[in-house]
Order: sequence, then C-alpha cells, then structure tokens
Amino acid sequence: MKKLKADTPLERLWNGIFRENPTTVLMLGMCSTLAITTTVFNAIGMGLSATAVLVLSNVVISALRKIIPDTVRMPAYIVIVATLVTIVQFLVEGFVPALYDSLGIFIPLIVVNCIILGRAEAYANKHGVIASLFDGLGMGLGFTISLTLISAVREIIAQGKIFGIQILPLADPSTGKAGYTPISIFGLAPGAFFILAILIAVMKIVREKAAAKGKPLPPAQGCIYTGDCSGCALRASCHGMQPETLSLKTEKAEKAVKPVKAEAKAPAAAAENKEENK
Repeated sequence: MKKLKADTPLERLWNGIFRENPTTVLMLGMCSTLAITTTVFNAIGMGLSATAVLVLSNVVISALRKIIPDTVRMPAYIVIVATLVTIVQFLVEGFVPALYDSLGIFIPLIVVNCIILGRAEAYANKHGVIASLFDGLGMGLGFTISLTLISAVREIIAQGKIFGIQILPLADPSTGKAGYTPISIFGLAPGAFFILAILIAVMKIVREKAAAKGKPLPPAQGCIYTGDCSGCALRASCHGMQPETLSLKTEKAEKAVKPVKAEAKAPAAAAENKEENK
C-alpha cells in the first residue's frame, strides 16, 4: 500500500483500524474486550458507544488544548469524557434498552478506558480538530471491528449462533439427532482469555513479519501485555511502573527499614556497653 501522508483523514482511519489498532496492536481496553464479547450484539453496541465518545472527546479536547492548563489537563479530560459518556449512556438507555441492560456497568466505565484517555493525551492534545476527529473515528472503528471479530468467534463456538441466529444445528442427545455440541466455556471468562491468548500469538507472528520487512508495528501499550508503562501514551501523567517511580518507592522502603534496623541494633549495643563497663 502506498504510504499515506501523515495526519490526513485517510491516514488516521488506516492507523486506527490497522497500524495502531487499540485491541490487537496496542492491547488497550482489555477489560471491556474480555467482558462484553460474549455476543456480536454486545460487541457492536460497546464499540459504537466507545467510538462516539472517542470522536467527541478528541474534538473537544483538541479545540480546548491551548486553554486547558497542563497542570490540570488529566482531570479536565476526565470531566469532558465523563460528560460525554453520561450523554451516551442516557441515549443507549432510552433508545436501545436491551443493549443497556446487557452492557450494564461497562458503559459508565468507558470514562476510564485507556483508549479514550490515551488518544486524548497522545494525539488530540497535540493536533488540530479535524485530524483529531478522524483519529478518534479510526481508533473507534478499529476497536469495534476487533470486538466484533472476537465476539463472533466466541458466540459461534459457545452457542453455534451469530447475531442470535442459529447457524450450526445443535445435537439433541434425547432424540439421537447429530449436530454441533456447543463448547460453553467460550461464553465464560476463561474462554475470553483463550481467545486473547490466540490473539496475542497471532499478533506476535504479524509483528515479526512486519519487522522483517522493515515496517515494525508500534509497541503494545497495555499493562496486560507489557507489564510496565514504558510505552504507554499516558506515561507522562500516570505513575505506575516508571523507573523514577520505582526508585522513589525503593528509597521510601529503605528509609522505612532503617529505623527498624536501628531499633533492632539498640539492645545489642546496650548489652555490649554493659559488658565493657564491667
């Protein structure tokens, strides 16, 4: 594919859907990915809800990026995102109550989704409104497509259905009818981890092939994949496992241990002084 000019609408869409797909490449938003991908209906609903919030939050944050002080930008982002999520939540509850009942707490939790805050900090905070709009749209579509594919696999394996339609005739032991026997574990939490493990394995192969061609994909950013925050877009404002944070924790731990050691040495020193006096 011909290289696209940076920050154009088409490049931002391609970037979010493929090159920096939030689920398969950056490994962000894993909580909702694992929890709600039991059916395609849930996945599309969550994906479109997150897309709406991504697009609107990127636009608002980009428009206000020169007004919001750096010292309070993260609280400001959270207030903006929370407001938009509340609006989306009311709309889903009013117009698609079945989806609202199915997703439950995961709609409000969009507020703290790593993808939303990550794009606000990494892109919308530094680029214009149009580019930020398409960045949010690309990331949202990438997230929706990934959720849909994962949920389709899980729904077919666990129920023999897709979109609630039975596509694999089920076996009926009582009548001796031959057919598909659902593997129900794929509809439960362990099944989500199985699919995620396969996804990570596939992405490892894709990454290696891309690197061999001289076109490496961006590093995964999610803590679930890396175990640290070194490649995360929120690194500047998050204090998770950064080296400086860990060294600070080590210093505090050492300071806390020193008085304990001193207290432990005090009786021994007193005993030595007694013996010397004798």
